[in-house]
Amino acid sequence: MEPSRPTIGITMGDPCGIGAEIVIKALAEESLRQRGRFVIFGLAEQLSYTADALEIDLPFRREHHENLRPLPHDIVLLDYDELAPPAVLPRGPSRFGGKASMAFCQDAITAAQARLIDAIVTAPISKTSWREAGFSKYPGHTELLAEKFKVKHVAMMLVAPQLRVVLATIHEALFEIRNRLTIGCVFHPIDLADQALRQWFDLPRPRIAVAGLNPHAGEDGQFGDEENRIITPAIILAAEGGIRVSGPYPADTVFVKALAGEFDCVVAMYHDQGLIPIKLLAWREAVNLTLGLPIVRTSPDHGTAFDIAGKNKADPSSMIAAIHLAIDLANKPAPVPSK
Repeated sequence: MEPSRPTIGITMGDPCGIGAEIVIKALAEESLRQRGRFVIFGLAEQLSYTADALEIDLPFRREHHENLRPLPHDIVLLDYDELAPPAVLPRGPSRFGGKASMAFCQDAITAAQARLIDAIVTAPISKTSWREAGFSKYPGHTELLAEKFKVKHVAMMLVAPQLRVVLATIHEALFEIRNRLTIGCVFHPIDLADQALRQWFDLPRPRIAVAGLNPHAGEDGQFGDEENRIITPAIILAAEGGIRVSGPYPADTVFVKALAGEFDCVVAMYHDQGLIPIKLLAWREAVNLTLGLPIVRTSPDHGTAFDIAGKNKADPSSMIAAIHLAIDLANKPAPVPSK
């Protein structure tokens, strides 16, 4: 028996970026549309104009976003006509872009909490636009989702065909990581990764590697003490809880071992440590998956690309992969952390 077609909520992202283009291009894929139903949170005029410019005919039903309810249509476009865009859209961060993209996200979250959608896929936003619109408390989607769903621990997992990476810290300045890194900061991503790999990726005993923070994983304390003082105790705590985890490994070799099949996932200590190998290997196919939420949330693993917005140059591959992954996981129960 085939699983039911889930309803996937898709936010358009920053209107000044490539969100409208990659959403339209992704939903143009008939094979993808056959797998689910879709609710788009965005600007109907911009999405319609984009579809016309791309010569893509999508059979969507337009509704105002305040009228969200179950509808028997494959694609519903929830419009925000009260958000009047400027005569000429900025090609960069803006207060308008921040206000609009935040409204899309907040309504998608509300819809998920009301069980009107089964998963959320978010198109790229600009953190600078959010700050200009007065939302500086949220460094990104992950932090907003954690607050709105009232969960204490979340983690970012990057999923690619060749590699999975989970981040111990996300949007932190590099020089602040040493002050923010704690045993819990390392333990919780290990725990969340273990549960996700078991329940979402059907791995009964996943093998998790943990990267060190310092060169050569500290070389027994010669290049920093975070490995001995923080990372190793977190690994021991996770292992005592039954998680198959090892490390800390030097970051310049652990991803090679994961690619060779020794590990199912790598926990990286900071943003670029984990994202550089993912984007080098699979920037067209990588997907950002949030762990720790009671609902599936995915996004493409790239930004707003203001410089190519409106030029029909945006590659929708990562958005397509994000929607497919959301559909794959929507019919499975959300992982529950063990601690």
